[in-house]
Amino acid sequence: MTSLTHIAAQLAAEKKSAEVTDWAARIGWVVGLLLFIALVYWLMRQGWKWRGALQSGLPALPAAPERAGTARQVMTGRYHGSTTAGQWLDRIVAHGLGVRSRAELTLTDAGVEVVRPGASDFFIPQAALREARLDKGIAGKVLAEGGLLIVTWEHGGTLIDSGFRSDAAAEHGEWVTALNHLINTTEGAR
Repeated sequence: MTSLTHIAAQLAAEKKSAEVTDWAARIGWVVGLLLFIALVYWLMRQGWKWRGALQSGLPALPAAPERAGTARQVMTGRYHGSTTAGQWLDRIVAHGLGVRSRAELTLTDAGVEVVRPGASDFFIPQAALREARLDKGIAGKVLAEGGLLIVTWEHGGTLIDSGFRSDAAAEHGEWVTALNHLINTTEGAR
C-alpha cells in the first residue's frame, strides 16, 4: 500500500498548473495583424487610384440620347467590368467602368444603354460597336464557358470589352445575334 501512496504522491507532485496567457503579446499580435490588413487595403486603394490616373486620357462616357428609339432587346443582370479589348485582366477603372454592379441593358437602333443602379450609367453608340461574343472571363471574373456576354466597342480610340451576365443565361445568344446584326448593318451602310 505504501508503494501506491508513494506513486500517487509523485504524480501529484509532477502536475503543473496551466500557463498564464501573456495578454500583452497576444494584443500586440492582434494589433500588428490589423495594421497589416489596413496597409494591404490602403495599397489596393492606391493601386486603383493609380490605374484611374493612367486611364485619365479616356474621354467621358456618352450619355444615352433622349430619343434612342424602340427597344429591340432588354436584359437585366450583372455588369462585371470593362477591360482593354483582348486583355481580359487589364481592367479599365476610369469613369466608373471598373465598378461591378447590377445592370439593365437596352438595345435600340441608336446603340446599347447600360443603366446601373448605384454606379454610373453609360451608353455605347451604334457606331462604336465592334463585336459581340460569348466568353468565360473578364476582369478577374471567370464563369462557365459562354457565361458572359462580351461587347467590344471603341471609345476615344481605345477598344474596350465590357462583360455582362444576364439573369437568364439563355438570353446571351439572342443578344450576340442582335448586336452582331446591328454591327453588320451599320458597317454595310458606311
